[in-house]
Amino acid sequence: MKSNFKFLAFIAFFGILLNSCSSDDDNVSPSLNAPEITGFEYGEGSAHSTEQVAYKGSDIHLEADIYAEAVVSSITLSIHAHDLPLADGEVEWDFFQEFSGSNYQVINPTFHEHVEVPTDIPAGEYHIELVVIDELGNSTEIDGHLEILDYVTISDDHIDTEAVRGTDFHAEFVINALNGIHNITVDIHAHDLPVGAGEVEWDEEIVFSEGYHGLTEVEFHEHIDVPVTAPEGEYHMVFTVEDEDGNTKEHHAHIDVTAP
Repeated sequence: MKSNFKFLAFIAFFGILLNSCSSDDDNVSPSLNAPEITGFEYGEGSAHSTEQVAYKGSDIHLEADIYAEAVVSSITLSIHAHDLPLADGEVEWDFFQEFSGSNYQVINPTFHEHVEVPTDIPAGEYHIELVVIDELGNSTEIDGHLEILDYVTISDDHIDTEAVRGTDFHAEFVINALNGIHNITVDIHAHDLPVGAGEVEWDEEIVFSEGYHGLTEVEFHEHIDVPVTAPEGEYHMVFTVEDEDGNTKEHHAHIDVTAP
């Protein structure tokens, strides 16, 4: 009798143990997958372009669809370049921003932002990376490359570095202007040159538009007169191209003016 009782008690205990384990398994949530990023696109902001090109002084349009089984905790965006040469007045651009607003801390958000592009950074190729992290710590990233360009570029310059007063000097370079050229200004001036008898300080600004206005690609080719009364010495020249939207590009040069 006692043996039967012990056997029945063991069976009952084993049954309760199995049921308890089964109940515990039912209460454990299955692991959730990391977020997925699809449709990641970016480009010129004003046109919502997807050509992966943006312009200095403008903005970048960025958009992506995010599928997340758990609530998104944060979205981070980084943009940086690798060893781009810096011209005078330019600085490196290393952009990083975390987006964690209520519109993103949800299931399946759509990422849509516009990022301003500084005017004083080097043009060239930049690496762009988007990282999504959910509230369970799962993360996913996607990356690509973005070309940062100038609205106006000046290249292939050939500008005289010496001139005799009373003659002229030659200046030429190639201009590319996405929005068309409005005008080209040449500012010529010196710094504290002594003015002798019969001489007059040479500080001149010349505006060129005829033959250039409205064109998107052209060779600037001009001969500029040097006054016979200009003091001898080094002059600083600033060639400024302005496009039809008011964007500008400067090119600096120097010229030594000598007596005949």
